[in-house]
Amino acid sequence: MRVSPLRKKTPAETGSNDGRLYSLDALRGFDMIWITGGQKLVFALATVTGWPLFTWMDSQMHHVEWNGFAFYDMIFPLFLFLAGVSMPYSFEARKKRGDTMKKIYLHALKRMLVLIVLGMLVNRILELNPENLRFASVLGRIGVAWFLAALIVLNTGIKWQVVWFWGLLIIYCLLMMFVPVPGFGAGVFTPEGNLAGYIDRLFLPGTMYTEFNEPEGILSTIPSVATALLGVFAGHLLRLERSGLTGTRKALTLIIAGIVSLLLGMLWGTFFPINKNLWTSSFVLYAGGWSLILLGLFYMVTDVWKIRKWAFFFMVIGMNSITIYFLQHRIIKFDLIRDFFLKGIQDLSPAGIQPLISALGYIAVVWLFLWFLYKNKIFLKV
Repeated sequence: MRVSPLRKKTPAETGSNDGRLYSLDALRGFDMIWITGGQKLVFALATVTGWPLFTWMDSQMHHVEWNGFAFYDMIFPLFLFLAGVSMPYSFEARKKRGDTMKKIYLHALKRMLVLIVLGMLVNRILELNPENLRFASVLGRIGVAWFLAALIVLNTGIKWQVVWFWGLLIIYCLLMMFVPVPGFGAGVFTPEGNLAGYIDRLFLPGTMYTEFNEPEGILSTIPSVATALLGVFAGHLLRLERSGLTGTRKALTLIIAGIVSLLLGMLWGTFFPINKNLWTSSFVLYAGGWSLILLGLFYMVTDVWKIRKWAFFFMVIGMNSITIYFLQHRIIKFDLIRDFFLKGIQDLSPAGIQPLISALGYIAVVWLFLWFLYKNKIFLKV
């Protein structure tokens, strides 16, 4: 892990003729905004206005309890998907500047270990409280899944990467459907009776997120690698230079592929439910479908049509996404900073709009902090 100035990438690395894939940073920022104040803003708008649109949006700002899918369930897989998109660019850039395969492997291993450690720090491992000693984490899942996907990408061509993608999804589905769990049998997808939760209870050290399941557990790592690989496929497409394959066609291909992935996810979900906690194969395809569609839309607007001013807000967040995720959880109390400046105004305002002032203030404080890092070219490199 290091903090360093941003190195401007070449067109060959990014596929963008001015040297940067704007859509990747913008979409990453769009993804992160919902856990850096966006959720609170939607709730405030629903509370203040009572409009059906905001009420519906607020209903999408929470994870579903078990089976099913809401917008909030897409935030994590979209981030892992985007990590996969950047992989072909990153590896190609390292090879072009002369890095040996050994050096690339060591970098990938180091990245995984750093993310695992950061994830455990977010989970308050330094408190040394056995009752809350949780080793699994969101950042740890990203690190492990990215690393395993990287091993596949570094050692196989695109055809075998596709084989790995489908193989991982099918193998996980078969394990979950046909390996029996003591006391429940095979093919049980309840919180208490599923195979992934049973394996975590047996072998995962420390505590789990819930009594029966760890969303970032051992067995569900298998399909999460496929989520990263789906992003790799998108990255391959965006880097591809072929006669007649324009930026518009790339964007449309991503959108069409996303629609197909959505349909396949829904079909697979008829017997292997869409479930984020279990990271089911149908969930990979369904969340991946939305990820492909969003990437296609962002790529079309920012990299093909070059309409970018609106995306700057998101890019500031996206270029330090790991930084803000880590800092807002454990290091910096942005809500206290917001209250320092706005508590008086908020208390003097009508009660009906106080939640809106609070939400907007929190987003403003977070964004201005990230803008300061951006202006000073301070970026956390993992």
